[in-house]
Amino acid sequence: MRPSRRRPLLTVVLAVVAVGGVTATGAACAKARGSREAAAVSSAAVPSASDSAGAGEEASVEPVTDPAVDRDAVLARAMSAVSVPAGAQVSAAVLAVDSGESAVYGHAAFDTASIVKVDILAALLLRAQDAGRRLTATEQAYATKMIENSDNASATALWHAIGGADGLDAANRRFGLTATSGGDGGLWGLTQTTAADQLVLLQQVFGEDSELSAASRAYVQELMKSVEADQGWGVSAAAGGTSWALKNGWLARSTTGLWDVNSIGRITVDGTGYLVAVLSKGTGSRARGIALVEAAAKAAVAAFTGE
Repeated sequence: MRPSRRRPLLTVVLAVVAVGGVTATGAACAKARGSREAAAVSSAAVPSASDSAGAGEEASVEPVTDPAVDRDAVLARAMSAVSVPAGAQVSAAVLAVDSGESAVYGHAAFDTASIVKVDILAALLLRAQDAGRRLTATEQAYATKMIENSDNASATALWHAIGGADGLDAANRRFGLTATSGGDGGLWGLTQTTAADQLVLLQQVFGEDSELSAASRAYVQELMKSVEADQGWGVSAAAGGTSWALKNGWLARSTTGLWDVNSIGRITVDGTGYLVAVLSKGTGSRARGIALVEAAAKAAVAAFTGE
C-alpha cells in the first residue's frame, strides 16, 4: 500500500443521487488529482487485449472444504455477535484465497453506492479487451480518479462509456454475477447487488480464472491499493497490517436520510489472503455505517481464522 497524497477538492454536482459521501440530492465532493497525475498513465502499465503478464496475486481455486465444517453456519454464528443498529441490515461474504473455501451471510439486495466503480472499471477493461485496444489517456485519468479518489464525475463519464446499465449488466453476465442490476439512467450508485455477487466480482479482479486479462487485473488491483488515506476504512479493519486493496461506498438516501455503507476488497491475515465483501443499509449516519461494516468484516474473517 503506497502512501496517498492529498489532492485539492473538486465539487461535482450530481443530478439525483450522490455516491461517495454526499446526500442523494446534494453536491458531491471528490478529490481530484492535479493535471500532472491526471495525464495519461504510461502505456506500458495500461492493459491491452494481448497482455498476459502475471498479476502478482494468488489465483482463486476450486473450493477444497472440510465436509465437517459448515462455513455458512460458522459465519452466521460469528455475525450474530455483531451489534446491528435498529432498522439496519448487514450482509457479508468471504473467500479464503488458498483453500477456496467461502461463506455468505445474508442474501438481501443492497444499493452499491461507490463500490460499483470497481464493476464499472472491470466492464470498461473488458470492452477494451474485446476491441483489442488499450485504455485511452482520458479513460485512464477517469479510472484513477474514480477508484483512488472515489470521484463521481469520473464514474459518470465511464458509466456512459460502457453503455450505462445495459453495458454493466452485459459485462456482469460474463463475469458470473447473477443478482446485480445496473441503476436506472445515470443512477449508477443505485445499482443493486448482493454480497455473494460482490465476492464473484472480486474473484474476477484478483483470481486467474477471470474474463479479465492478467494486465487488466493488475491495473484494477493497483488502483484499489492506492485509495486516498481517508478512505482506507472498511474491510481493511480485518487485515493484519497494511496489506490490502479495497473500494468503499457510502450514500445517504434522500428519501429516508439513512445511509448505505459498503466495502469490498482483498486483505491478508497471517500470510493468508481473503476476499471480503460487506454491505450495509439503514444506519443513521455514515460513521455508524462504517463502524457496522468494520465490525462485520472483523467477525466474518474471524470465522475463517478462528481469532
